[in-house]
Amino acid sequence: MLKHPIYLDYNATTPCDERVVEAMLPYFTHHFGNAASRSHTFGFQAEAAVEVAREQVARLIGAEPNEIVFTSGATEAANLAIKGVYEVYAQKGTHIITVKTEHKAVLDTCKHLEKLGAEVTYLDVAPTGLINLQDLEAAIRPDTILIAVMYANNETGVVQPIQQIGALAKSRGIIFFTDATQAVGKIGVDVNRDGIDLLALSAHKMYGPKGVGGLHVRRRGPRVKVAGEMDGGGDGRGMRSGTLNVPGIVGLGKAAEICKAEMEKEGARLAALRNRLEEGLLQIEASFVNGDKAQRLPGVTNMSFPFVDGQGLLMALKGELALSSGSACTSASLEPSYVLRAMGLDNELAHSSLRFGLGRFTTPEEVDFTLQQVTQTVQQLRQLSPLWEAHQQERDTGGVERQQG
Repeated sequence: MLKHPIYLDYNATTPCDERVVEAMLPYFTHHFGNAASRSHTFGFQAEAAVEVAREQVARLIGAEPNEIVFTSGATEAANLAIKGVYEVYAQKGTHIITVKTEHKAVLDTCKHLEKLGAEVTYLDVAPTGLINLQDLEAAIRPDTILIAVMYANNETGVVQPIQQIGALAKSRGIIFFTDATQAVGKIGVDVNRDGIDLLALSAHKMYGPKGVGGLHVRRRGPRVKVAGEMDGGGDGRGMRSGTLNVPGIVGLGKAAEICKAEMEKEGARLAALRNRLEEGLLQIEASFVNGDKAQRLPGVTNMSFPFVDGQGLLMALKGELALSSGSACTSASLEPSYVLRAMGLDNELAHSSLRFGLGRFTTPEEVDFTLQQVTQTVQQLRQLSPLWEAHQQERDTGGVERQQG
């Protein structure tokens, strides 16, 4: 029996896997020590648990354990990486390259640094959501110190050509940071294969707890230096002071271990479910998929349903489906998605878009129910739209065109 509302917002957050919760529980009660207390057993137990988690996270992304710095989440990790690099390398240069479709954690951090003297180039993307590597290369200057390109987009699931970006950055002696929050645990990420120097990740995007994440900082080939943004004790390899969230870190480690073991099989299952949902929804007249259909995450599709307001569609589906019209961090805004706008959609089409995020606990029955509900609701709302009526009368002249905004 289906439980309503059906959760299809796995890009925003994931439920904590019961195996993760089980691993965390002892560190709230019996093993409650401070990992920095190295004079008694309680502290030793906590420190040992943190080191195990460090190894688990490192294995998931092909890193060394001593390259993992634990944070409160990916937003803090992105801030630490970008601000930390700027502070250390400002004498070498002040130019940063990023992309218009990055998460706000990156964009807002770059805008903050611009106030401090940084120069930032914001690359455009194609209608597919992918950057043009020639544009990236052309943007590089002698004073470029950092390239920041997200691994996979949180709204569309589009995966950027990370290996090529990493190789280009390395050939020019530029540090490469990627916000891999959506990618880690879902697809194979390897910091050495991909040429990544700094990588941000979050536990709650891969069935771990909220409030904990990590930053990978390359130690060799090249050794990357990052200035600490939080002072007060010198913990976190000197980059991040503060008492470690031991239960959360244990949960992050366990989540990473599970993803490492199950990712390949789970990815294939999710891709099949996503395709099943997408193919069905494409039967709705004039609907289309936003973003590249080949280079993307297995469990997400972003679709537009012209002549239907996305917020109205969400409200109509509210009791049955838990969906999003974009990033959870900006969904409270009535503005159209800046990611979709950057991909060339006009305001109306961007407003008519929904993100379907499938995950570990999504079932075929839920997908079929979603297909039925969305199809029925879109058709009902269109019957109330004068624009839809006009479109029906003009179908023989070419149908819906994606307008450039």
